[in-house]
Amino acid sequence: MGLGLALAAAGYTIELHGRGKKSVPRPLTLTVGPGDQPPPWIAQPAVVILAVRDDAIRPLAGALADVGAIRAEQVVLHLSGVHGQEALGPLVGSRAALGSLHPLQTISEPERAAERLKGAWAAVEGMPRAVEAAERLAQDLGLRPFRISSQAKPMYHAGAVFASNYFVVVEAVAQRLLRHAGLSDAEAWQALRPLVEGTLENLGRLGPLAALTGPVARGDAATIRRHVEALTQDDAALYRVLGRAALELAQKRGMDGTTAARIAAALATDLPPVIRKT
Repeated sequence: MGLGLALAAAGYTIELHGRGKKSVPRPLTLTVGPGDQPPPWIAQPAVVILAVRDDAIRPLAGALADVGAIRAEQVVLHLSGVHGQEALGPLVGSRAALGSLHPLQTISEPERAAERLKGAWAAVEGMPRAVEAAERLAQDLGLRPFRISSQAKPMYHAGAVFASNYFVVVEAVAQRLLRHAGLSDAEAWQALRPLVEGTLENLGRLGPLAALTGPVARGDAATIRRHVEALTQDDAALYRVLGRAALELAQKRGMDGTTAARIAAALATDLPPVIRKT
């Protein structure tokens, strides 16, 4: 829905089909869910976007292929970050141009999509005509399109998940740990928010390598050991994995070998687990 609103704000008219949306013929089609039968107008637009979850793309493409809903003159795009044009394989016989457009942005409030997409990057791949159409759409939305191979998309999308989804998860873990330290959930997030905002500001200005701070960057092995000892087994395992990634950054920044070895030892997995109730 967010993409549809953003396209409308960019001057496009759209057609929504699925999830109970009523159909009103428009030049651009945005299908937001597989219906029982594709609507008759789906053969009319120049671009059809299959905006469904990743594992629904191929079945939906198959359903469209089965009834011959797509014409050779059309472009069909999906929005998955991990799949390439191969997810639209059932539509190859239609001779339509197949491809994908993945905005590298998180949108939790559809009504803010237009502003959130401006300036963000977008991965584009597929057949030449599909790539050209996806790039035009991206540029009209204020996105910065870049081309990527289908084979590279799983690695690319995993990076996006680390940057966005798992960032949120790590903040939720931090909030839970502060709650165990005695704060309420609300207090914990209020306390963490300035730290998170300061970190994001540093990241924006400096990039990950220069923005890293904390006990790993300082070489505080004793502090790291105390952290690991205080955590539950699962949290300690997560801490160690992230700590080793932080150590790689610290080494790239010039940490000496002796200090790096002490930090690696503090992050080793052979420490006795401490299991506590959560």
